[in-house]
Amino acid sequence: MPILKNIPVLALMLSIVIGTCAAAAPFAQFDRPDSTAGYLARLLVNETPFPGERAYESEADTKGAMLQVLWVLHCRLHFIPKGYTQQQVAGVRSGDIIDVITGTGGRRQCEGFYRNAAGQFVTEPRVEERLNNLLQIANSGGKPGRFAALLNYAQGLAQAYVKEGIEGADRFAGLKRVGSLQVTGRAYSWMTDVDSYHPGGNFVNIPSAEEGSLGGNRFFTLRKEPK
Repeated sequence: MPILKNIPVLALMLSIVIGTCAAAAPFAQFDRPDSTAGYLARLLVNETPFPGERAYESEADTKGAMLQVLWVLHCRLHFIPKGYTQQQVAGVRSGDIIDVITGTGGRRQCEGFYRNAAGQFVTEPRVEERLNNLLQIANSGGKPGRFAALLNYAQGLAQAYVKEGIEGADRFAGLKRVGSLQVTGRAYSWMTDVDSYHPGGNFVNIPSAEEGSLGGNRFFTLRKEPK
């Protein structure tokens, strides 16, 4: 019967289609920007350097910076030191990580990330433009490389955090002293690693000897308040 004769041909065509689709699958992709995991992942990428950019040192350095940025956000939510309020440390009073990223009442916390007039959390166009460029690089070529590895790490880290909480050790948790100053431990802020940049107040620069410089960022702990 003719239909039986066509079965091997159809099977071959189906095999080709499946193979083509598999080959075309992207090496890296991101969740929607209006999802918590997608928004958080965009912040991790935005705040850290990729190959060819200023301050890039290694894949491990950038991944370490992503994890530490996430720890700062987590600490601003869950580990406010004795003697401080969340408002003093994070500029907000909220249990929502999106508020910690965007700020509330029109006061922004992370440049390029904010809520619009409708209350939706959004990013400035440059954030999406850079991400799209990185995704294009990551998904070109015959096999996944450093760009795909870093993008997937950021998205995976964000998804895991939203689903199960933070993973990985906080490298600054046990920090008790910086020079002659007693400090709270943990990091509560980060800025571009330039000597003139400082968040002010009781924030204390974590020195490079304590791995305070990661992915072009300088992390800051807090001066321990007297009892």
